[in-house]
Amino acid sequence: MKKSLMSAFLLPVAGVSLAGCGVNSVPTAEEEAKARWADVQAAYQRRASLIPNLVATTKGAAASEQQILTNVTEARAKAGSIQITTDDLSDPAKLRQFSESQNQLTQALGQLRTVVEAYPDLKSQQNFQSLMQQLEGTENRINIAIRDYNSAVQAYNTRIRTFPDVIGAKVFYGAEPMATFQATTPNADQAPTVDFGNSGG
Repeated sequence: MKKSLMSAFLLPVAGVSLAGCGVNSVPTAEEEAKARWADVQAAYQRRASLIPNLVATTKGAAASEQQILTNVTEARAKAGSIQITTDDLSDPAKLRQFSESQNQLTQALGQLRTVVEAYPDLKSQQNFQSLMQQLEGTENRINIAIRDYNSAVQAYNTRIRTFPDVIGAKVFYGAEPMATFQATTPNADQAPTVDFGNSGG
């Protein structure tokens, strides 16, 4: 009788103690960060899906800018070839590689936007305007998704390093910190240089 009473008392106490040690909160925070990473990938995939139509539309009106169109296409292919799984989120080097490939695509798209300024006919096409608006909206989604991911990673990293959750993080999960995602482009404040071939007179 005493043993069953003691068990009945100790089980809830043990459950509360374990819950206070991150048994539930650590995986919850980890899954939240992974879900936010999925949002980042979805936003980048949306951008990648818009690019072929944008390039095709631009090619008709600005065929002489073939090199820039090629750069955009190649940067898109490279960015698409680097995939990050949720297991890679604790590897800063892999995230940096992904970020660099996406930054190259961002720079190539910046050159394309600059080229467009020289082709008023292209800018006036409804299809092109629609694609550019979708692309701008997608760039905003990317920024928001990255911000939300980094916020979730910060919450997870804080949780696995602070008491009492650090106990469950280390003992039960062997939790590792996740890397934040930096999508900043070097010299992003400088407009890309585009040579239209007419500067020599």
